Amino acid sequence: MHYKIVPIGYIKSKFKSRDEAPKQGFLTEEVSEIVIYDEFKRGLIGLDNYKYLIILYWMHKAKRDVLFSEIKNRGIFATRSPDRPNPIGFAIVKVLSIEKNIIRVKYLDAIDGTPVVDIKPLAEEELDMR
Repeated sequence: MHYKIVPIGYIKSKFKSRDEAPKQGFLTEEVSEIVIYDEFKRGLIGLDNYKYLIILYWMHKAKRDVLFSEIKNRGIFATRSPDRPNPIGFAIVKVLSIEKNIIRVKYLDAIDGTPVVDIKPLAEEELDMR
């Protein structure tokens, strides 16, 4: 069985390679931009009511045939490695601004050019961070 995922935009980040990116988003104060393609821009209406978002992205530089981490001596699902059968990334980010089709955020660990596959709002009462 196969599924099709359509990117809704991409990430503009200071991190140009996997080695430059932090292991988790809350470990960085760097600002990133999420650029939403024009055909999905209408989906941003109302998003400015939230301070935090869940960003789902496709780790396009990941290896997809890894099931075990020799370094950590455990299965890949017991790690945060980007190398996995379905390299879906997940980050909780703080919204700095939303202008037209660009969302400026902090706490995103994705590299420059990473495809964004979904955005979900996160109410502050759901969040116990920092």
